[in-house]
Amino acid sequence: MDIASVAGIVLALLGILGGMMIEGGQLAQITQPTAAMIVVGGTAGAVMLQFPLAIFLAALKKVASVFLHKGADSQGLVKQLVDFANKARKEGIVSLDTELAKVTDPFLKQAMMLAVDGTEPTELRKIMQLELDNKSEIEEKIPQVFESAGGFAPTVGIIGAVLGLIQVMQHLDNIDEVGRGIAVAFVATIYGVALANLICLPAAGKLKIRHREETMIKEMMLEGVVSILEGMNPRMMETKLRTFLMEEGHAEQKA
Repeated sequence: MDIASVAGIVLALLGILGGMMIEGGQLAQITQPTAAMIVVGGTAGAVMLQFPLAIFLAALKKVASVFLHKGADSQGLVKQLVDFANKARKEGIVSLDTELAKVTDPFLKQAMMLAVDGTEPTELRKIMQLELDNKSEIEEKIPQVFESAGGFAPTVGIIGAVLGLIQVMQHLDNIDEVGRGIAVAFVATIYGVALANLICLPAAGKLKIRHREETMIKEMMLEGVVSILEGMNPRMMETKLRTFLMEEGHAEQKA
């Protein structure tokens, strides 16, 4: 579980709802299913119009990863690559064929298979970098889905408020109904702004950080396999790979 994400959303909700209740407000005043339907439905429809369905569905699947995330075992990966380097230095690169079953990451496994098959280091780097770039291009679109939703949601909330005011105008003869109606109408605006600034935009930022971390890990894997092919000293290779972990630590601190 990502403690920062869970604590952040809980703190935001407690601060906003707590402040409202201190001022005499009630939770029932902002519980309007119709307003929620307008904002969520309108925002989702606008996003689906902008992005292909496959990317929209992929973004929905990523929502859980904002709050539940299991990072890669970076230290374990470095140790595994150094062990491969030691074995390749003693027994040759072909000996790593028996180690492929222990590799669980598909990217690293493919790079290792190419290395065992005798691919030249420069060619292997080109092939795997191309795959990494293509995958990154797709992954980068997922945060854009949430950014777009964050842009659409407040505007859809205003649409909901205007629709509510239109209904209010039909009851101008009853001032009590007008007052209640105006209050209900502006709930849609609250939903739109809250959806954008408490969920969509923060989620986009978190997913960008996660994507960068995953990319750095794969770049480290690629650098490790290429270094093994080039016959680099395992100790030197370990020092080289640990620089990626330092960059990952800086990324986590920025999060």
